[in-house]
Amino acid sequence: MRVHVVHAHPVESSFNRALFHTVTETLAAAGHEVDALNLYDDGFDAVLSREERLNYHEIPGNLTPAVAPYVDRLRQAEGIVYVFPIWNYGFPAILKGYFDRVFLPGVSFRMSEGGDRGRLEPALTNIRKAAYVTTYGGTWFRTMLMGDPPRKVATRWGWATYRTPKAPEYLALYDMNNQSPEKLAAFSDRVKRSMQRF
Repeated sequence: MRVHVVHAHPVESSFNRALFHTVTETLAAAGHEVDALNLYDDGFDAVLSREERLNYHEIPGNLTPAVAPYVDRLRQAEGIVYVFPIWNYGFPAILKGYFDRVFLPGVSFRMSEGGDRGRLEPALTNIRKAAYVTTYGGTWFRTMLMGDPPRKVATRWGWATYRTPKAPEYLALYDMNNQSPEKLAAFSDRVKRSMQRF
């Protein structure tokens, strides 16, 4: 399977970056073709411009030269894995910008015609499996009090977007900064096992 791995953490020595390497290396060792994208190293611009918003519904005019290569990689994927931290109970700005700029009408969804005008239809049916690997600074309890918005977005929006046979897997480590080396290693092993059976 061709698996697109999208990473969003700016620090190369971070635990999250180590998880990104674990994901890509384990998928490759399992025989998958890995297309790894580090949004920070790639210099991805998270800002949706005025022109992009004005042309948002203009298909295919909404595919600007800056966005088209990312769309091509997404369309070639059969599986997708996101590796990122949770900051302030949400996705990092660069990852949110990736979704805003790349998951366009005609790319991730289509507007149906006729009697159901305005109804969205999924367009990324090439993706058969999805997973999210993430770390939280907040504890599990505090995150649950907030409703854990990133988990809901990832699993519910992700399933609605890709329409995979099973809901996307969501692997989360809470209270990351207070975990022992043993707990960090255990989470890395959990991620590795998941990618081995991806």
